[in-house]
Amino acid sequence: MKIEQTDIVLIQEILSGSQKAFEVLYAKYARNHFLTCLRYIKDRSIAEDLLQESYINIYKNIKQFKPQLSKFTTWSNRVVINTCLMHLRKNDIFSKVDDITIIDSTNYSIAQPPKAIDELSLKELTNVIQRLPKGYRTVFNLYVIDGYSHQEIADILKISVSTSKTQLLKAKKALQNKLLTRDNSQAAK
Repeated sequence: MKIEQTDIVLIQEILSGSQKAFEVLYAKYARNHFLTCLRYIKDRSIAEDLLQESYINIYKNIKQFKPQLSKFTTWSNRVVINTCLMHLRKNDIFSKVDDITIIDSTNYSIAQPPKAIDELSLKELTNVIQRLPKGYRTVFNLYVIDGYSHQEIADILKISVSTSKTQLLKAKKALQNKLLTRDNSQAAK
């Protein structure tokens, strides 16, 4: 049975009132969703709380999931991301982001040596992303990993498109520096 079909069967059972089916769905996806939370929220205990809040939202809204429109993983990941973004908005981290004019990206080289990214595990990549400042980290996650456009990011975070682009550029540059530092320290061993 394909993953999507298994998910659909589980969701139908959940809609019929099966708590066990929800536990199976949770066990299947909680680890990946937790890693998503950690990409947005540095504090592990807050990320754990947001994971639980996300699953409450998933449970409450599972009847809105439409298998003909997307996979469950896509839909549920959006719920997790939105839960994290709501937390960030409540803590008003984006009011501290200045509207910076866009920097000419031709002045920056953001190409990574293949070795740097190829040798990173998902956990290591998450750790590197977590070390970015909140604004950089959030824009990077939304744009690079979660596929939002700069206009969508601007609307979600209530910042300008140029700020979104600048934050992304700075995030990539900071990641490049962190990965190069990591490679250099491993080469010295």
